[in-house]
Amino acid sequence: MAEGKNRQWILQARPTGALTGDEFRWNEAAIPPCADGQVLVRNLWLSFDPTQRGWMSRDSYLPKIPLGEVMRAFGAGQIVESRLAGYKPGDLVQGGFGWQDYVATDGKGFVGLRKLPPGVAPNVALSLFGITGTTAYFGITEIGQIKAGETVVVSGAAGSTGSIAGQIAKIKGCRVIGTAGGKEKCDWLVKVAHFDAAIDYKSEDIGARLSELCPNGIDVFFDNVGGTVLNEVLARINLKARIVLCGAISRYNEATPPPGPANYFNLTAKRGRMEGFIILDYASRIPEAVAALGQWQKEGKLVQKEDIAVGLENAPRTLMRLFTGENFGKQLLKIADPS
Repeated sequence: MAEGKNRQWILQARPTGALTGDEFRWNEAAIPPCADGQVLVRNLWLSFDPTQRGWMSRDSYLPKIPLGEVMRAFGAGQIVESRLAGYKPGDLVQGGFGWQDYVATDGKGFVGLRKLPPGVAPNVALSLFGITGTTAYFGITEIGQIKAGETVVVSGAAGSTGSIAGQIAKIKGCRVIGTAGGKEKCDWLVKVAHFDAAIDYKSEDIGARLSELCPNGIDVFFDNVGGTVLNEVLARINLKARIVLCGAISRYNEATPPPGPANYFNLTAKRGRMEGFIILDYASRIPEAVAALGQWQKEGKLVQKEDIAVGLENAPRTLMRLFTGENFGKQLLKIADPS
């Protein structure tokens, strides 16, 4: 491998509220050597997901990112050197490559290593076929257990995961209402993603609109937001309702967590179920989700929207977009084209 620079973003401080960008430090290191049993990958695209904010702050289903290490993120790239059986230079792969140009890995642990399906572009591998699309698939079908004719509400519905979850519910014969911020996003949900209705949380009374749009109650709630939306939905759930806890982006930047939802006790009266999950629970079944998502897309039943930033130098600002409502669809960052 020729000598060159490996540009990186290093986590240098824990966030204490809203991200400012000062949590990260730009670094330029040597391109790492490719040892026996490893591949050297050049990063091409990075995925940006709200869970990255949690990885910076606390131990959860993964240990928090140690200070002084490269910021953790899923990426898609191209192998430039291989000393690992089954992989060759030129192969397109994905894994937890982090905010950097190059990574040398054996594919073990969080980083992982998986070849992209033939004909699948790196950006699509990180969006529809990445953690967001597959999270939506298992969350709405396995945890939500949706059934035709049910009323489903999705918060953060114009985001990467929410938009796919809502569309899957429509494909399965449900009536679907989404919440999003702004007229443009709400119009897209109804006119392009074919939701039955959308609520603009920035300009509408969420509780009043839920009562209007769900006069017979709510059977399934796919929650990416938490906070007020979760509380208002809990007040309107049906018997045996399922609340799918995928995320709570309204709370991620809180220095002190606010009190929980006041209407949670309605779960008892309605014998409802509220359950959290992460995509790692379904790692062995990822091919199942990818096959279904790909078929629905091919049939024109499923659309996706991507929000693409360009340049590794813009990684901190790109992550911050997730928490200001600026992004529209799956937030990605393009670093380079494949050779």
